[in-house]
Amino acid sequence: MTVRISCGALLLMGSLLTGCLGEGPDPVGTEPDLTDLQLEDLIEDVGGVKGLSAFILPESDNFGQIPQDNRNPITSAKVELGRQLYNETGLMNASKFTGNNYTVSCASCHHSAAGFQAGIKQGIGDGGIGFGVAGEGRIPNPDYEVDSLDIQPIRTPSSLNAAFQKVTLWDGSFGARGANSGTSRLWTRGTPLETNFKGYFGIETQAIAGLSVHRMHVDSQLVDELGYKAQFDAIFANFSTDERYTTETAGLAIAAYERTLLANKAPFQEWLRGDWDALEEDEKQGALLFFGKARCVSCHSSPALNSEGFYALGMGDLDGPGVYGDFDGDTKNLGRGGFTQREGEYYKFKTPQLYNLKDVDFFGHGATFRSIREVVEYKTQNNGAIQNQEMPIEYLYHKFGEVELTDLEVDRLTAFLTNALYDPQLDRYDPASVKSGNCMPNSDPQSRVDLGCD
Repeated sequence: MTVRISCGALLLMGSLLTGCLGEGPDPVGTEPDLTDLQLEDLIEDVGGVKGLSAFILPESDNFGQIPQDNRNPITSAKVELGRQLYNETGLMNASKFTGNNYTVSCASCHHSAAGFQAGIKQGIGDGGIGFGVAGEGRIPNPDYEVDSLDIQPIRTPSSLNAAFQKVTLWDGSFGARGANSGTSRLWTRGTPLETNFKGYFGIETQAIAGLSVHRMHVDSQLVDELGYKAQFDAIFANFSTDERYTTETAGLAIAAYERTLLANKAPFQEWLRGDWDALEEDEKQGALLFFGKARCVSCHSSPALNSEGFYALGMGDLDGPGVYGDFDGDTKNLGRGGFTQREGEYYKFKTPQLYNLKDVDFFGHGATFRSIREVVEYKTQNNGAIQNQEMPIEYLYHKFGEVELTDLEVDRLTAFLTNALYDPQLDRYDPASVKSGNCMPNSDPQSRVDLGCD
């Protein structure tokens, strides 16, 4: 029988740590303290055969370590093109509103200032005005009918750490493989779901479909006018000229870029790599709860602290101030079951990634929580009561409400989620400019003022 003696136990016995520390990261700076060693042991256990590396995000230029679609291999040139197209308002050429073309980009709803989310309850594309400081100032243009706006019926998911998912959106409806294998009967022709027939994973599928949904139609004339033709020619030389300058190839470049959006400079990532000073004591205690008593890791189990799982936790749908349009009856509110139409999957929503939550003020698929602490309290201190009274109680995840934390434990877990998982340098992923010369990520008159482009 093999007996494993933990580093923490060896420390308590006064033994030398040199050999034991070889199981984890290479130490940098000061020696680890007892909490470091306890946390290292715990994460090694829950990480299984991968140990700590099960939670380490790759470097953004280490393409061999980043999950990718084998039909869309990542290259430096493709990532650079995607970086520009993602922020290029020159692509938005099919506005419903006179004079409103070339004002919106993918980054309008997924920008670095809000952790690659929207910064507001709903993402607002075509027909929105303003940006504010971190997207919080974007509102519908009062001159337009709300029903005509390009506006989301559910909170915009983050593009950050998206590489660690095979299907995308809260209901997982984009992507031809993974959890969506065998669902082709649901890929309705004439809708965005038809894009699944192209056979890509979710990130590629969403990028391709999203361009059309958000009124960006790519063709050879537009590519040439904007100045991207040489890049398309070099990157997609294996495509015929009839298929080279299209929404599909533009989407593939955008998806390659999105796969490199990794929060690998967060303090917890530095700690995992061996910097024992990267976390404060309350953050370490919160991490012990995350991977231990609070059982967060049972659902948030990848390097991105997401998973491919869907769970019914009874969180509310979009409602109240800052919500525009009527989404009662929208199938997005039914979660995974709204897509699959399977009885056991209604009201289940995809497990989100957890990095850079400090950048936003709204949480849950319906933006019904205003702070990270509120979410923690909902899951650990409300005795299993749910927000969404429209959801039959029998759909509720059977383990919801089982974990009970004290106020101090909630404080510590909140500190870990807020600060230890915060990468302060996400603007490193933004381009210096785009070829159109337009303002980024929006170029409507109010956004140009807010962003200092005028």
